[in-house]
Amino acid sequence: MLKIENLCKTYPNGTQALNGVSFEVEEGEFLAVIGLSGSGKSTLLRCINRLIEPTSGKIIWNDLDITAATGKEIRFIRRQIGMIFQQFNLVKRSSVSTNVLSGRLGYVPTIPSLFHVFSKDDHERVKKTLDMVGLADKIDVRADSLSGGQQQRVGIARALMQEPKMILADEPVASLDPVLAHSILKYLEKLNKDYGMTVICSLHFLDLVHRYATRAIALNEGRLVFEGLPKEIDDAQFKHIYGKEAERIEII
Repeated sequence: MLKIENLCKTYPNGTQALNGVSFEVEEGEFLAVIGLSGSGKSTLLRCINRLIEPTSGKIIWNDLDITAATGKEIRFIRRQIGMIFQQFNLVKRSSVSTNVLSGRLGYVPTIPSLFHVFSKDDHERVKKTLDMVGLADKIDVRADSLSGGQQQRVGIARALMQEPKMILADEPVASLDPVLAHSILKYLEKLNKDYGMTVICSLHFLDLVHRYATRAIALNEGRLVFEGLPKEIDDAQFKHIYGKEAERIEII
């Protein structure tokens, strides 16, 4: 179980991205995080794995205090939490194989990791993982030769190389067209349902939330303004989350 307790984040310029956010995520949930751009979604996800340092509050995961972890503890925690990014965060000039192997860095001793030296087992794991996301035939091609949807699948494969228990997906389909958006979310849904991975995914479109998420939270100006089932987001809740002038837009 993940527990977020009164989490706050204020940036050096004074922007308060998170303001007293508290909620829980049960193991095996697919939690959607929704809200306007700038509402704090990305900050929240990055605080969970300490890519961003919270200003105050606690993040407890399976009795581990992530906010108090240091050094080796953070390394241990991060390798159990896969991260998928909106802009893919691939090394574009490197091969698919090299990008996916970087997901094993948390398991490799420091010196071998500096030279990107991995075991035979890790290379075999790359093949199996790419096969899972339908990219086995792209193992040796450069990442920048792939389509956006294929690059995001490489990002998923890289996260899977960590053997994570939880996946954080920061607007993973925001750069993709509707068809590709569904294909990527189906991969995340499969990991959630078939492998029992907890997924926390920030999304913009409510129809995607209704289709894939088991539960949802909403942020507005850094505050938690909704927590519940996707079907509970009625017109009144929608206006509360996105503003009185907002209109629902469906993605086909």
